[in-house]
Amino acid sequence: MSEYGKMVSVRYNRIAGAHKYIVGFVKAGRVYYVVLTWAELTRLLRDDRESSKRGGAFKLRVRVDKMQAAAWLANGRAVELCDVSELSAGKYNKGENFERVITELLTEEVWVKDNVPFYVKGDINVNGEEIQIKLDGAELTNERTLARAEALVG
Repeated sequence: MSEYGKMVSVRYNRIAGAHKYIVGFVKAGRVYYVVLTWAELTRLLRDDRESSKRGGAFKLRVRVDKMQAAAWLANGRAVELCDVSELSAGKYNKGENFERVITELLTEEVWVKDNVPFYVKGDINVNGEEIQIKLDGAELTNERTLARAEALVG
């Protein structure tokens, strides 16, 4: 991650409604997840840019590389969740379906898609702790979203 990316990640963390993260990844057709702290998540963040059609803004993405996934699998930290085909089912995208499967597993609640901003709360609350859910390749934030959120939070 670039120095600018580090600055953006610090700004994000300062206003985030969750400081624990569930990150999913696919290996050999199976979906796994790990629970991470903010410090651990920052090692997975990569600089990216939106397409020029969307304005070309800077953004941060969550990327799980093959070595990290292999390490989590080897040390037993990664938890097997489901077959990758379950993330393609229905009208939602893979990230939304990953959030649905995790929510229903960990909270026993029926998942409902919402648009609650990241600075208000996490995607789920488990034992009083807010947790943000991201699938490998997901956007954490972009410049425009972060600037609007900072203006609202103050």
